[in-house]
Order: sequence, then C-alpha cells, then structure tokens
Amino acid sequence: MNIATSTELICFVVLSSIIVAGGIGVVFLNNIVYSAFLLGGVFMSVAGLYLLLNASFVAAAQILVYVGAVNVLILFAIMLVNKREELKPIKDLQIRRLFSGFVIAGLFILLIRVDLTTNWNIPGPQAIGELSTERIGEHLFTDYLLPFELASILLLMAMIGAIVLARRDVLISDVGTGYSVDQSLIEKSEQTLFLNESSK
Repeated sequence: MNIATSTELICFVVLSSIIVAGGIGVVFLNNIVYSAFLLGGVFMSVAGLYLLLNASFVAAAQILVYVGAVNVLILFAIMLVNKREELKPIKDLQIRRLFSGFVIAGLFILLIRVDLTTNWNIPGPQAIGELSTERIGEHLFTDYLLPFELASILLLMAMIGAIVLARRDVLISDVGTGYSVDQSLIEKSEQTLFLNESSK
C-alpha cells in the first residue's frame, strides 16, 4: 500500500465517521440548532467523499446547494420561528416506535445485503475530466429539467413559509415590556388612502 492509497483510506474513514456521528447527533440531540449545525457538517463531509471520487463539480454543488442554501434556510427558519410549545403526550407512541423499528431494521438489512452481494472490484466508467460539468449541465436542462425546477420551487415555498410564520408569531408582544406591539408599523393599513367625496 503506497502513500496515496493509505491517505485516501484515512480520509475516507475520517469523513465516514463524521457522517455517521453527525447523523446520529442530528437525530438524538434535543437542541434543534445544534442538530442543524451537525447537519451542515454531514453535508460538508459528503462533499469530501465526492472529492475523493474525483467528482469536483458534484462536491461544489453539494456545498453550494445543501450547505449554502438548504442548511442556511433551515437555520433561519429555526431562529425566526422559535415557538414554545407545551409538551403533550403522544398518542400511540409504542405503535409508532414499533413501526419505525421495523422500517429501520428493513433498511439496515437491505444495506447489508447490497454490501455483501455487490462486486465492488468492477472498474467504474472512465473519467471525462473537464467535460463533466458540461455533461451535467446538459442533463439538468434537458432530461432532468422538471425535477430541477421543482426543487427550486420547494426551497422558495419553505423560505416564504418561514417568513410568514415568523412575522405572524414573533411580533405579537414586546419581549421586554410585555405590551402588545403596534402592528401598523409592520403591516399595511386597512384604511383607504383616498377618501370618497361623500365622506368629506
């Protein structure tokens, strides 16, 4: 084993460990802000795995789209819409846990089966180098145009929903004094700008 192979193996083990530990932290941490930051670390580690596969454009798109757009959008939604909700008992919690356990066990068995039955020694397709960006662009705007546009609309809807919820719930009362906030400062007035001649 030469230096290049050992370095690649070490990087793969480190990035994979970060992905697994970060994914577990996202699920089990009580603080949702910390979970969002760990999710950003998971996205960055996935981009590192793409770099190990010589897929530099996919790695850059992973950072720009998922870390720079999706994760930042999640953080803004969490920080803007910080609603305090009372803890209530969840109905049929044991049934939900049992169903979730079956689904997770099935996915885990499926992953193990794929890992054991796949011949990983088959050489992959030949790298096309600088033409990869051109090929990806052609597929995005021809074969995969509809999913590409639907993803952008989904992000836009999530951002609009976060702004609407934050604007509705946060500005009801002043945090310091407890008095109600003058909504006319942030909302449009319902009074008409032009008075009718009959009202003069």
